[in-house]
Amino acid sequence: MDSSDFFGFLTSRTSVREYEDEPVSNEEIRFILNCASTAPSAGNLEAWDVVIIQDEDGRLELADAAFNQSHIEHAAVVFVVCANYVRSMSRYGERGILYAVEDATIACTYMMLAAHAKNLHSCWTGAFNEEEVREILQLPKHARPIALLAVGTGQPSGALSPRMPIGEHVHRDIW
Repeated sequence: MDSSDFFGFLTSRTSVREYEDEPVSNEEIRFILNCASTAPSAGNLEAWDVVIIQDEDGRLELADAAFNQSHIEHAAVVFVVCANYVRSMSRYGERGILYAVEDATIACTYMMLAAHAKNLHSCWTGAFNEEEVREILQLPKHARPIALLAVGTGQPSGALSPRMPIGEHVHRDIW
């Protein structure tokens, strides 16, 4: 893949909130997880975990916890990506909390791109009631849910979201 192919791959990915009633195969799930495991992480500690929700009732509960965002209910699978503080704090102390969040975020990004590589669609959801998600999934105290990644065969809107000019983000040497 050359750089223009890569840029085209990135720009063709969009968040999809309308899903068809088609399952995501175990092979596709394994591929997504294997790609996540290649993500860089602080100290190579991979301070993230994921809970895979395919059960319809579980997805409905998560959708409710995500302020009734129906795409979570209708996706074939939801990956709940969590920061695992214990893994990174064991080496980095309090700073490990930040590193775990970063590790989980990077892993989730790789998962989203892996789904795209398999011609699946996804939507990263960060708006949810953290305590409700914790309770639904029975998460331990050292794991914090960072993102709900809905994945399935979807209906892209067809229009790419406009992006800010790169110059709005970039500063050289000083702000």
